[in-house]
Amino acid sequence: MSELRMREAVIAAAREMNALGINRGMSGNVSMRYVTDDFDGYLITPTGLPYAQTMPEDIVAMTLAGKAHGRRLPSSEWRFHRDIYGSRGDAGAIVHTHAPFATTLACMNRGIPPFHYMVAIAGGRDIRCAPYATFGTQELSDRAVAALADRRACLLAHHGMIATGATLEAALAVALEVETLAEMYWRVLQHGEPELLSDAEMDVTLEKFQTYGQPR
Repeated sequence: MSELRMREAVIAAAREMNALGINRGMSGNVSMRYVTDDFDGYLITPTGLPYAQTMPEDIVAMTLAGKAHGRRLPSSEWRFHRDIYGSRGDAGAIVHTHAPFATTLACMNRGIPPFHYMVAIAGGRDIRCAPYATFGTQELSDRAVAALADRRACLLAHHGMIATGATLEAALAVALEVETLAEMYWRVLQHGEPELLSDAEMDVTLEKFQTYGQPR
């Protein structure tokens, strides 16, 4: 994929997360790993620019050393994008949203426990909630990376969620599933604490997910 097409794909994903209802307005951000013979980093949405107005030339190229290239300032959350790519070779794209139900749980400092087997879609027995830290800080990045250990998604306390994937499509799919799970869990909590699936059952589900779907 050419750099131009990658920039267009990042914009399309940012617009899609709003269209899906898992983000609103200019909140959230999207990035895609970008590596060439002379560049090692990622392409990320700019800060404070409506997605409907974002053009390919507005997307910012960031190195893993934290240097920005482009006419716009990068998303204020560029640090956790950088650190996730730097620590996770399996991450090809990152979607950060302020999805309503995921953020509701995050504002309660609640992760999502194994109340439903699809929690395993995020890669583990639960979906963790990283402790709160001010947006855009290294402290937030450190806590996000820790919450994402062996996971494809996490919540950020009093903030939102992060979802990762090998591709933008995969990251968006994880984000949508996490928001769906968050909504179901929130609804269950209106009636009390749910019975949780055992570690053994979640391990079985995680194993089955290794071969779930169409062969690649």
